[in-house]
Amino acid sequence: MIMAQHIDNDRLQNEIHYRFDYFSKLINFTTEAVTALNTFASAALPVIPDIVDSVYRKVFQYDDTKNYFIIHNENLSLESAPVAYRRDMLSGYFKRVLLQREWANEFLAYISTVGRMHTNKSLLIEAVWSNESLGGNIKRSILLALNKVFRIQSDLFLMDYLESSQDNSSTPTTFHEKGKCICS
Repeated sequence: MIMAQHIDNDRLQNEIHYRFDYFSKLINFTTEAVTALNTFASAALPVIPDIVDSVYRKVFQYDDTKNYFIIHNENLSLESAPVAYRRDMLSGYFKRVLLQREWANEFLAYISTVGRMHTNKSLLIEAVWSNESLGGNIKRSILLALNKVFRIQSDLFLMDYLESSQDNSSTPTTFHEKGKCICS
């Protein structure tokens, strides 16, 4: 019988590094994944401006996503200062994820903050997939690492936005509502 490791739910909800350690082990995000990202950086950094341009062209292609920007800033275009600022921020995010060697509290806080914002991750994945200079095994390693980064970021987003259980019990509760299973 395998002994289950105890997870402190209070720490899991309140301590970013504890949560990162837990989730990294859960999805097997190791130093090899970080190395894969660092390896991909040399090929990806030159195309990050193109990736970011593609993201914003896609965002401005649909009225519902473009309106998000217009609500706050009238008469925006892809070349306007607020959009240029956001493009710079997205470029910086991609660069940091690819170049980061140590995933300590400061970096975890950064990706947690970015996780609260919307990004188009699929274009970064497309850049890996279409890069002909990368071999199949390297592409696989990079894509797996990126997938884990996005999962970690999504989990940190959940940490910030989902309310923890009111009763602080360690036993999950399952409710059924109109044919749906809702676990808490």
